[in-house]
Amino acid sequence: MSIVIEKAVEQLSEKLPNGFSSVAKFVIEGEGSIIADPDGVRAGDAEADVTLTADTDTFRGMLSGDVNPTMAFMQGKLKIDGPMGLAMQLGAALS
Repeated sequence: MSIVIEKAVEQLSEKLPNGFSSVAKFVIEGEGSIIADPDGVRAGDAEADVTLTADTDTFRGMLSGDVNPTMAFMQGKLKIDGPMGLAMQLGAALS
């Protein structure tokens, strides 16, 4: 597992201390993926209800609060595959 994924799992766990009500996958291009579900946050590549894909800088910015997930999506820096409502719930949790 990459250092980027390890750090992202740690930061996401802080933002989602009770996990996520559905299954979400965060894909960090060139690094790997993270799963958030009712069991918590962990590195992994499972089937998901919603998948968010971004490069490392965009993902770091979203976790630190420097990048607004909605703006990243509108600028094409964040790709979403799945229900927009679930993506918006994740965006609110990251903000």
